[in-house]
Amino acid sequence: MNDSGIPARNFARHISSNSYPGRGLVIGRSAVDDAWFLLYWIMGRSESSRNRRFAIEGPVLHTEPVDPERLVAPELIIYPAMIELPGTYIVANGDQSRTIYDALRGGGTFEAALATREREPDAPNYTPRISGMLDLNGPPAVSLSVLRANPLDPAHTDRLTYRPDPPPPGRGLCLTTYMGDGDPLPGFSGDPLLMPLEGVAEEVMGTYWDALDEENRVAIALKSVTRDGSSELIAINRF
Repeated sequence: MNDSGIPARNFARHISSNSYPGRGLVIGRSAVDDAWFLLYWIMGRSESSRNRRFAIEGPVLHTEPVDPERLVAPELIIYPAMIELPGTYIVANGDQSRTIYDALRGGGTFEAALATREREPDAPNYTPRISGMLDLNGPPAVSLSVLRANPLDPAHTDRLTYRPDPPPPGRGLCLTTYMGDGDPLPGFSGDPLLMPLEGVAEEVMGTYWDALDEENRVAIALKSVTRDGSSELIAINRF
């Protein structure tokens, strides 16, 4: 496949050379087998944002406090980051994951579910809500969403939904909450980024973990989904 080195350049610019892309997700395909990967990581600059880790309960990945006594703003910090229905796999940077899950169970859609949600209320950053879904109930389909503050009036939310062609093996589509560090933090802009997914699950997760800023990275997880729909979660926690 000839993608002109775009994934490697995106990875270098937006991940390994970026001190703070914030929370991020990638949905794509394994380079070595028929598996699909859903990758998710969290970062933090403040004590509150760093006071968390990933916990795995069956097919569900959720955040939890390292020290419950120091928990601040649990409505933004604690949520199921990965959750699934038969043949459908959801990843998100907040509790909109549950909104998507509940809507799909009731016969609704990914886009309609997120139409009920807003960007995060953490002024002045107004952190975007990023979400992704992999649907394997028919031909593989990927859906991605960014809910971000309107640049003219942050009291309002712009809702962008992407339905790209599924990426080829060894590639994934990425969203992050921020473009980089700053005050206020600059929210993600532009289209989803094509990223590399080279190696088996542990290698892919390790590559991203090693590339994330050592001071700001908090946790990373990867869900591998096989052709028969079964899934497996692995994670690395800093704390």
